[in-house]
Amino acid sequence: MASTQKHNKSVPAPARSKVRPAGFPTRDQIMAFIAESDTPAGKREIAKAFGLKGQEKIALKALLKDMADEGLIDIGPARAFHKMGGVPKVTVLRIIDVDDTTLIATPERWEAEGQPAPRLRVVERGKPQSRQGALTIGDRILARTEEAGRGWVAHVMKKLAKASEELLGVVEQMADGKLWLRPVDKRIRKDTPISDVGTAKPGDLVLAEPHGRPPRIFARVTDILGDPFAPRSFSLIAIHKHGIPHVFPDRVEEEAVKASALPLHADKREDLRHLPIVAIDPSDARDHDDAVWATPDEDEANAGGYKAIVAIADVSYYVRPGSALDKEARKRGNSVYFPDQVVPMLPHELSSDMCSLRAGQDRAAMACHLTINAQGKVMAWRFTRAVIRVAAVLAYEDAQAAIDGEQDNAMLEPALKPLWACWALLRKARDARDPLALDLPERRVVLDEYGKIVSVAVRERLDAHMLIEDYMIAANVAAAKALEAKKAPVMYRVHEAPGRDKLVALKEYLATFDIDFALGQVIRPATFNALIRKVGESEEKEQIMTQILRSQTQAYYAPQNMGHFGLALGSYAHFTSPIRRYADLLVHRALVGAFGLELPAPKGGAIPDRSSLSQDDYENMGRVGEMISGHERRAMEAERETIDRYVAAFLSAHVGEVVKARITGVQNFGFFATVDGLGGDGLVPVSTMGAERFFYDEAGKALEGVESGDRYTVGQRLELRLAEADPINGSLRFELPDAPPSRGGPIKRDRTRPGIKRGRPTNIRHIGAKRGKHKR
Repeated sequence: MASTQKHNKSVPAPARSKVRPAGFPTRDQIMAFIAESDTPAGKREIAKAFGLKGQEKIALKALLKDMADEGLIDIGPARAFHKMGGVPKVTVLRIIDVDDTTLIATPERWEAEGQPAPRLRVVERGKPQSRQGALTIGDRILARTEEAGRGWVAHVMKKLAKASEELLGVVEQMADGKLWLRPVDKRIRKDTPISDVGTAKPGDLVLAEPHGRPPRIFARVTDILGDPFAPRSFSLIAIHKHGIPHVFPDRVEEEAVKASALPLHADKREDLRHLPIVAIDPSDARDHDDAVWATPDEDEANAGGYKAIVAIADVSYYVRPGSALDKEARKRGNSVYFPDQVVPMLPHELSSDMCSLRAGQDRAAMACHLTINAQGKVMAWRFTRAVIRVAAVLAYEDAQAAIDGEQDNAMLEPALKPLWACWALLRKARDARDPLALDLPERRVVLDEYGKIVSVAVRERLDAHMLIEDYMIAANVAAAKALEAKKAPVMYRVHEAPGRDKLVALKEYLATFDIDFALGQVIRPATFNALIRKVGESEEKEQIMTQILRSQTQAYYAPQNMGHFGLALGSYAHFTSPIRRYADLLVHRALVGAFGLELPAPKGGAIPDRSSLSQDDYENMGRVGEMISGHERRAMEAERETIDRYVAAFLSAHVGEVVKARITGVQNFGFFATVDGLGGDGLVPVSTMGAERFFYDEAGKALEGVESGDRYTVGQRLELRLAEADPINGSLRFELPDAPPSRGGPIKRDRTRPGIKRGRPTNIRHIGAKRGKHKR
């Protein structure tokens, strides 16, 4: 046989024989052993299984090589063999999709030509992973695999680092002609030499795959994304870096078109089209999923009270459980908002059209009816499926101008004045509850029609913003409590109280301002508000609020109610944005099921209304909560990084200028600062701060000069010279105005010195600042 001849040519002379030594395995026996082994089967394991020794092992090595050349087997991680076209027993997988709540992964390496990579169902052992460690699309895992029925199953052994993911960067050509990949992630400090640039040119934004072994890692360009400075490129960088799904599959688009054509069945819904309901949103809002209305309550039993309606787009009517639309929405988890575009959770046929509450157009809505007493307490609520016709869509600024008498508006008397009067009551109840009050600035990037930056500024905080916020909170609480009353499942928005470690760190920080913070007390939001009031309007107010914010836990979604610490609420769910948050869609479905709100079956062969929670929704609430919490964190990071890139691009024209800044963080290697009114963190390296030596006060988050006593601490305002602004990775670098231009240099870190005078803490590290004489 040809295969035998080929094998014999590969075997050393002592082993060449048509008759194998006793116990030497055939090809079929090796294939069977590899397939049936419960552990990875390498050459050593095969030799041991068949009792091979000496020259037999040499013959086995040659046979295995021939079998690999013939396409019978392949070698995977840890030098273990597996059937070609199969999957190694233990291997590295990358999660690529979510089918309902089941994660789908494929092998990171797949070299079986002509055969598609298998899709493995991922099974997590034991308890679900923690919120921080929950698996999501793009993650890499080490898994034990097995065939189950007609498919493959992957049992997670551990989550792997993302070190070998695709690289995202800009091609740069050096003076010697060599090409390097400059990373867009500012946390990656090193450029990577390019071994294969393909058709990419210097200046192109590209995706590349790493190859080689440390320390000789090279990049092979796999995809050209275009000009990194072109409109929408900054958001494109974030989309690719974080693996955000941004292209809808054809099937999902087709479903959205069909769903958008569903009849409203206005005769089966509560008709609210006669009410002057208004939507109040940002001037640049891409969708309008909520609208509000209020009027004095005519019931004498509620004297001085109001009735209000919070109407939310009835997304559950269009996005049915188990549909392709539903699966894609769950995979995305939420919409992602960039200055130059939005990556929606739902296709535009729904998110920007039929599920957007446009003025003058009939729309399907889920209506939350609230009865509010004179003290601002919500006394009663009910939920209906309704049809509404929004009277007007108003920008926050226009609604505020109208209520302040600075602008004429037809909606002032019928809509705005009653809304403001009812809100005054809601504010009473909010003030009595005393939720966490951290009024920190939010940046807004304004672009022109060509995608160029017009301005970067802090969003103005108006009463109109707080009004809508309080109506939404009231509806969210009502949704949670209504479902609890029916003993129905709830996807809660959970915000737990700060942990002791963070409170200890905050106490040490506050001590540097001579502010006492007792750890033995019961910590409530009011505890932090009292601290803020104690600070007053001093220069330290913003920095102290920032530290209080950093002491808080991160909110998440879960079917177990742990309360919402920040809002000082015992029960809280998200109900008001089902266009852009999957958690809200689940709450809508739960309400439909709990209160029997499914519409009568429509005539004419239209899709039946099965918009309540499915069995899958019920069974996988916990898993879905983990997934969408992870997607939310992913979106927040992507949005923040994109704004940083826009800020750096805006400031790149001002390099060399002195700007007003505020210190946002201090480390032993320098301090971080942000430009007043713009944001964007940049580093002032201690190596650029002159010849003086500095010590690092860890508790006080400060650097202090040994000779001068100059102190740089979080929140301090000062002037800095902008030394660098890199739009590609969103990083900035500053220098002190009187410092000579920096040539960089490593930083020397001396050992801790106890017993510093002037009452300073003893956990202080001395740091050299004299350029050219430091070691890392």
